[in-house]
Amino acid sequence: MPRRIATRPERHGFFYGWVIVAVMAVIGALGMALGSLNFGLFIRPMGDDLGIGRGAFGLAQSARQVTGAIAAPWVGSLIDRFGARILLAVAAVITGAALATLGFITSEWQLIALFGIVGVLGVSGPGALVVNVPVMKWFVRKRGRALAYMSLGAPVGGVLFVPATQLLIDGVGWRGAWIVLAAVGAGLIVPMALIFVRRQPEDYGLRPDGEPAPELSSPRPATELSWTRAEALRSGTFWRLVIAFSLFGFAVSAIALHRIAAFMDRGMDPTIISLATAVDAGASGVATFTMGMLIHRVPARFLGAIGFLILAVASVLTIVAHDHYVMFVSMSVFGLGIGTWILVEGYLWASYFGREHLGSIRGAVMPLTLIAGGAGAPIAGYIRDLTGAYEPFWYGAVAIMLVSIVILVFTPPPVRAAG
Repeated sequence: MPRRIATRPERHGFFYGWVIVAVMAVIGALGMALGSLNFGLFIRPMGDDLGIGRGAFGLAQSARQVTGAIAAPWVGSLIDRFGARILLAVAAVITGAALATLGFITSEWQLIALFGIVGVLGVSGPGALVVNVPVMKWFVRKRGRALAYMSLGAPVGGVLFVPATQLLIDGVGWRGAWIVLAAVGAGLIVPMALIFVRRQPEDYGLRPDGEPAPELSSPRPATELSWTRAEALRSGTFWRLVIAFSLFGFAVSAIALHRIAAFMDRGMDPTIISLATAVDAGASGVATFTMGMLIHRVPARFLGAIGFLILAVASVLTIVAHDHYVMFVSMSVFGLGIGTWILVEGYLWASYFGREHLGSIRGAVMPLTLIAGGAGAPIAGYIRDLTGAYEPFWYGAVAIMLVSIVILVFTPPPVRAAG
């Protein structure tokens, strides 16, 4: 029988957790082709061609987040029990099929419905449990470093796929662009998930971080304290984090989705905007890697607050940007903030509540954070449709960001009650 290569972790030598990190980094890069950072480039051409307003695109984003929120508790529990291998492959197939179908739509409701389908398992949507949770299952002491390396994938994908998306739109139209991107992204993710992804190190007699496995008769060492979902839900810390991330997601989504279309409305060149968006992705990579290296030395909630503040500054720059120079600066600063936010949020839940029930806990969180986060984009879109401007709502979004910063700073790690 031929020898199987890299399909299951070995007990000695190179730690297979780093394979998980590398695979999820590549999948994160491919996810940038699947209607995430590049979605904004489609708003103007699709809206002009189909005759639909900006609010519809906000609703599409919300539909993705609402269906992701509904599915999250189920998905999180399945990841804890069975791992993300099959779920990730299924998510890629569903996402690819739905996005390819966008190339044939003729109306607003079809756009919204297809993005709702994309959100069910969320390989490219906010949170992406099937991408993020597996890495945190394999690491404890080196979790920050692992997340830093894994998180480099999405920025690299942004640098590659955002300009490529604009080239495709210019070359084959927005319909052809959706079909090509869906085929490339899903076609590569499926085999990678099935071949390489595994649940957790204990399934193979290993321990997190590649530490030597104990004998079966030895008591399991407590590398970190893991909370059950029920225990987490009774914690005040859990709810303060939910409020902070929900408020911030609401505010950021109002600006993040529509900023590209807003720049086009101001007469800026779409190709230059796509290059600036690629710079945004590159800046995100710098931030995620830097914060991943720092997160074991500085309390994560303080790093998260810094990321929130950076995004608030970037949002103000977005509001006032009326030339290419300020637009590039706003995009760069936005990327720094997004990169910090994404890494710190994933790290906080794992470090505060442990990894054993992390899928279930994140699954309980996401219905709240995704629905709140999904509300900002359609509100901003409809305000723009009614008033011709995003700014009235965007200034309020910045104020909400500042409130969430204060909440996060005053949310230390939870303490389990005695007994």
